[in-house]
Amino acid sequence: MALKRRNQRRVDFNSSSMSDLVFLLLIFFMLTSTLVAPNAIKLLLPQSNSRTMAKQTVTVYINEKMDYFVGERKVAENQLQSEILLELNKSGNSSEGTVVVRSDKNVPVQYVVNVIDAVNNINNDTHQNHKVLLATSSKK
Repeated sequence: MALKRRNQRRVDFNSSSMSDLVFLLLIFFMLTSTLVAPNAIKLLLPQSNSRTMAKQTVTVYINEKMDYFVGERKVAENQLQSEILLELNKSGNSSEGTVVVRSDKNVPVQYVVNVIDAVNNINNDTHQNHKVLLATSSKK
């Protein structure tokens, strides 16, 4: 007596829903990655032909309203030196760090000189050798 089952189990796998899910995830990550801004503070940098690349330890931004930012924190001019020193000490390379000044091209030179003076005062007080670089965009 051979009894047969009416309902047989199917062993094949339907991958159409899996491919839909993969494409949806791909679209999601492509859209979200374009929304990430590498520079949160929008500036029009001055233009230059020279290309100096350095490992930046601290970035100081000066926007068109003449506001100072160390990293992304707004800092008053009289606290600039202490905030830069704090960030240089956080970076781990406290003896020879690099401070990159990203200034809007309409900012008077005196504001950039204030940052350079702050770094020079840090160097004189701590007997270290931090460098200051001015970030520029390339000429077209």
